[in-house]
Amino acid sequence: MADYQHSSIEAKWQAFWKDNGTFKAKTDSSKPKFYALDMFPYPSGAGLHVGHPLGYIASDIVSRHKRNKGFNVLHPMGFDAFGLPAEQYAIQTGQHPAITTKTNIARYKEQLENIGFAFDWDKEVQTCDPNYYKWTQWIFIQIFNSWYNKKTNRAEPIDYLIAIFEQTGNTDVEAVCDEDTPSFSVAEWKGFTEEEQQKILLKYRLTYLSETAVNWCPELGTVLSNDEVKDGFSERGGHPVVKKKMKQWSMRITAYAERLLNDLETIDWPEPLKEMQRNWIGRSVGAELRFQVEKHDLTIEVFTTRIDTVFGVTFLAIAPESDLLDTLTTPGQMEEVKAYATAAANRSERDRMTDVKTITGVFTGSYAINPFNGNRVPIWVADYVLAGYGTGAVMAVPCGDQRDYDFAKHFDLPIVPVIEGADISEQANATKGGKMMNSAFLNGLSYAEAIEKAIAFAEEKGVGRGRVNYRLRDAIFARQRYWGEPVPVYFKNELPYPVAEADLPIVLPEIDKYLPTADGDPPLGRAEHFDYTPHGDAKAYPLELSTMPGWAGSSWYWFRYMDAHNNKHFVGADAQNYWQQVDLYIGGSEHATGHLLYARFWTKILHDLGHVSVQEPFKKLINQGMIQGRSNFVYRVKGENKFVSYGLHKDYDSVAMHVDVNIVYNDELNIEAFKKWRPDLVDAEFILENGKYICGWEVEKMSKSKYNVVNPDDIIEKYGADTLRLYEMFLGPLEQFKPWNTNGIDGVNKFLKKLWRLFHNEEGVFKVSDATPEKAEWKALHKTIKKAEEDIERYAFNTSVSTFMICVNELSALKCNKKAVLEPLLVIISPYAPHITEELWSQLGHSTSIIEAAYPTFDEQYLQEDEVEYPVMINGKMRAKVLVPADFDKSQVEEAALAQENVIKWLEGKTPKKIIVVPNKIVNLVV
Repeated sequence: MADYQHSSIEAKWQAFWKDNGTFKAKTDSSKPKFYALDMFPYPSGAGLHVGHPLGYIASDIVSRHKRNKGFNVLHPMGFDAFGLPAEQYAIQTGQHPAITTKTNIARYKEQLENIGFAFDWDKEVQTCDPNYYKWTQWIFIQIFNSWYNKKTNRAEPIDYLIAIFEQTGNTDVEAVCDEDTPSFSVAEWKGFTEEEQQKILLKYRLTYLSETAVNWCPELGTVLSNDEVKDGFSERGGHPVVKKKMKQWSMRITAYAERLLNDLETIDWPEPLKEMQRNWIGRSVGAELRFQVEKHDLTIEVFTTRIDTVFGVTFLAIAPESDLLDTLTTPGQMEEVKAYATAAANRSERDRMTDVKTITGVFTGSYAINPFNGNRVPIWVADYVLAGYGTGAVMAVPCGDQRDYDFAKHFDLPIVPVIEGADISEQANATKGGKMMNSAFLNGLSYAEAIEKAIAFAEEKGVGRGRVNYRLRDAIFARQRYWGEPVPVYFKNELPYPVAEADLPIVLPEIDKYLPTADGDPPLGRAEHFDYTPHGDAKAYPLELSTMPGWAGSSWYWFRYMDAHNNKHFVGADAQNYWQQVDLYIGGSEHATGHLLYARFWTKILHDLGHVSVQEPFKKLINQGMIQGRSNFVYRVKGENKFVSYGLHKDYDSVAMHVDVNIVYNDELNIEAFKKWRPDLVDAEFILENGKYICGWEVEKMSKSKYNVVNPDDIIEKYGADTLRLYEMFLGPLEQFKPWNTNGIDGVNKFLKKLWRLFHNEEGVFKVSDATPEKAEWKALHKTIKKAEEDIERYAFNTSVSTFMICVNELSALKCNKKAVLEPLLVIISPYAPHITEELWSQLGHSTSIIEAAYPTFDEQYLQEDEVEYPVMINGKMRAKVLVPADFDKSQVEEAALAQENVIKWLEGKTPKKIIVVPNKIVNLVV
């Protein structure tokens, strides 16, 4: 083979890997294990662009390197296949989402295989496969049949709780449960009907049904989680989202708030991502207080971290979604309050939290009594209070909180100072440094002393207690959509019961349309006979019509990869105990408060229930940066079909227009391709500079609308997959954002051709020598061995590519074709460029894949120098250089430097006052 033919070489080795199961992983206790994983991709119809493979290439390099280092590597791939886009397409076209998804997956797999990833496709999973979601449903049932025991600080089977009820009632039970859970004795429990018992158990279960304020998207016809809503619109499609009360499935992730927070210290994740989770969980230590509502038999409960300022409360504010709103609002205020609540429902929580300039609120007409001083305080409804955080009500202390201060100023409410020396003339002052004032028995106390005394007073009077609060809310676990996992629950007397595990999976039924029913039920309401007959019961009961949320199947999938074909367990104990957890997980930081939090949550539940041996799913996590688009522009003269080149466009009245980057090379427009790009451009005229049309450019997000999407298929066709892999790594550090610029890809492609030529003579004939390498050749190799291994351990892939280029340049200059050097060099480069290295490896006479080869051992002796060149400085200026043996001591170096002809010349017969020799670096003479 005369030249490097990437197309035939890459096709050959991709077929070899597939036919020989090269990347198939098995449990092998004789080897150390390494589990590398990329975040579950959703197979969109658009396929991959060049930004998508970035993280996959990085994990592939590490996986291949670990194989060379003797590890047993698991590097699987699958698809998070349930999703709104396929269902939206089904609504528009009537095509079943499964068909769309299957087509998209086939396209994704084709593209991934073309890039040469070392994926173990034998373990592929797809969340929409009934054989997979059978186990998602099974896990749901385990969670449904569990409760959280505060005494043991873990989830336990609900049967344990029932046994306690049958022995002692619930008076000694310490559990995470609904706040309105009643107390009962053994006799009372035994006297309850089955329905009454099931209703009580539902207050303890880790997944439960409740009336909840949810994010409802009418256009999508479903509930969205908080992380799926951005600024009042759905993240998917940008549709308006409103708050609405609905009966929903939820999971008690709040039971795990403290463990989720504390265990962040046990995992190697980026600190910014950890901080995002800490903020989302939002732990705060404070107190719970109850304010009696005047003329009503009810109290308003608030949570505060500053109970020391309770004497500064001048109003209460409740959330517009509060259940108390109708009760608290007087007839004269009802119309205004209802209008306000409706308007607030159309604003997202994020918008309400961040918009500090817009101050709105309405007085309900009711008053509450401050439990510390008996003062009447008005109750307002204000949209800066969120129903989903704390209690949905705040005790407003304008002197110490800026939003309360601004609200009080706006509505002319009192502002009472309670901290000595705190200036509140212009704004609130939340200092903790002063002594208390205007605070009765707290006067003169410090912040810490006042907190302690105020909590003691509240607990003694029965009006409050000290407590820890979390911003984290229980996770909504339902979607009113078709394309998702059916919830394995049937309803008997309107109460939920899990289906028998032996009857799983509950398979998605066929329906005529993918829209809600005429009665407003979810699409599954259209299915005929979507019901369940329990064992031993002749009656059929209706199944749950909602489906699971998009995050269900991705909250445990890494366990399935460990044992993908196990029909008896979601993962076998032997496989899970061997693979344990993911050693390296690569994906985007946008999943911090969604997938990554839910994955940790489910892992902890499965651990508590004895199904897995680990409490954290992902040992190390890297957030890869985004490859941004590099857009190109042409400049159209206004009112004409004429385009002026970049360097001249300011001389004309022109408008910039995005142009397809695939018809631009090194910013030069392919004019003929441009004319064919759109019908209106066929007759376009051009004003050129130096005979060329030069385009403008700008770095932007890669998107179709900006015509800056680069398809990896095009790059592979022209340059090869190895060039693509190397170039994506070469662009910059993995974690950083960087622009895609095809202009630089030629250099990487030339490097591969240069590597190829090391193994071939000028006639293109393979020619490698068995001769012993020269010292300079050994040095070039071992520098590369050392640097490449250090770089991979640091995930600094971009500098490795530079190192390869330097090494190949040095070996080319030395005309090195020694097998002893070139063979280990191939192993070093192979994780980055697997196809070309496999081909050259086989030409060296090997019959097995290069991935089976041992990584070469670095030998320090080859980097040791025989001689050292010292620059000689005289009064700060370099006047000479001296080459001496490396083992010379300081006196010998000094003697050699003074004997240099140029040194003698510049000394002019003078004796240096001072001579400084820095070993292996420099000689300084001071005259």
